[in-house]
Amino acid sequence: MTPFDAYKQYIAFKNHFSKLNYDYCKYSGKSRASILSFEKRKDKYFFEKISRQKNDDEIKSYYVANFVECNDPSTLWIGEIIRNGEINFNSWKSRNQSLKYRFSEEIKNLFEKYNFDEIFNVKVNNHPIIVKEFYKKNICIEVMVILEKLLSFCEILDEKIQDPIWEGLSLRIKKYQPFLNFNNMEYQILLKDIVQNVKKNI
Repeated sequence: MTPFDAYKQYIAFKNHFSKLNYDYCKYSGKSRASILSFEKRKDKYFFEKISRQKNDDEIKSYYVANFVECNDPSTLWIGEIIRNGEINFNSWKSRNQSLKYRFSEEIKNLFEKYNFDEIFNVKVNNHPIIVKEFYKKNICIEVMVILEKLLSFCEILDEKIQDPIWEGLSLRIKKYQPFLNFNNMEYQILLKDIVQNVKKNI
């Protein structure tokens, strides 16, 4: 991993998480980043630092962890990643290592408070419960991605909500999907079981 490689990965992930028409996986992380543009950057020291700390596989996960934490990936500066990167990276690893448990607990807590249809219901000038719960940090971004994969709720909300907060979150959920590995069928069964068990106990 060279400093320029770290820079190219940063540009590729920034494009992926902030632009509708760029797909990191489709383009294999390629971008128009040039060595000339890199050499002109006043912050290239940060890329030198990252290249010493992370190998090729780690740096991809490191960037994903930081971009999914950001409300506006288009403005995420490499200096901010250096400052908060390890905290975000460790939090991301922790969530992914306990993904099934996190999903079970967060979904259980959600459906103990609200019924299924209610959480996606859009009222005038108001975000649905699922979005509010996310911003209250009661639901992590990984659970949002899993729910989207299982229920395809983003497309429905996209039609009903014209709001920069939701639009940014919707894009983040969709862009994160290729980097979150889980068994669809396993989580579909898990979701069904949780909803049924909650109903029995009400």
